[in-house]
Amino acid sequence: MLVASYAERPDLAERTGEIGDVWPEFVHHARLNRHWHRLREDFLDFQLVVYDEERDVLVGRGHSIPFPWDGRAEGLPDGVEGVFDVVFEDAAGPPTTLSAVAAVLDPEAQGRGLSGLIIKGMSAAAARAGLDALVAPVRPTLKARYPLTPTERYLGWRREDGQLFDPWLRVHERLGAKILGVCPGSLIVEGAVAEWEAWTGMAFPGSGSYVVEGALVPVEIDRDADLGRYVEPNVWMRHPV
Repeated sequence: MLVASYAERPDLAERTGEIGDVWPEFVHHARLNRHWHRLREDFLDFQLVVYDEERDVLVGRGHSIPFPWDGRAEGLPDGVEGVFDVVFEDAAGPPTTLSAVAAVLDPEAQGRGLSGLIIKGMSAAAARAGLDALVAPVRPTLKARYPLTPTERYLGWRREDGQLFDPWLRVHERLGAKILGVCPGSLIVEGAVAEWEAWTGMAFPGSGSYVVEGALVPVEIDRDADLGRYVEPNVWMRHPV
């Protein structure tokens, strides 16, 4: 498997559409997506592809972005949304840290232990750039099965062997990452009720909290305001560089 940046392999960067979609539809309408194109335009060295050279197949991609951080857990932004605000809205100082944004494996490539290659590639990119740390606002993959469980409690769940219950958090921990805390507003999606019904295939006949497939916490529907709002918590983890 080859892990390369978009800058190193622009030919592969042009083929990332071949990688299957793994996200619930509503995630594609997140507020932070207004800046997504800037990753490819401004930060090519930090966007990665995982390429199966023998089969000529793209199996994954990784997205990350450098930002300034003072090294204190309490100084971290609120997940991906917060990092994007720091970089694209606040024009903060020179970057010191690389933040993971997303790590995606094609559905057919999952279960083969390849996800760790993306994280290792991000760590290597941070080292090449002389950055002090790699942090990741991790989206726990099984949390959607327990949307009513507070994320802080979910983080305390471990298997009988002592490893973290959540498989994606577990991958990060096995690679040496340490949990820094919960970022409660890492992904924000807002839309009209009709939009949410289209995105989810559900009806929302009244105002209230709704459990939606793929959502880590309930979606809040306000019929009077014609607004659905989803605020997703992620988990900050720090990797060695």
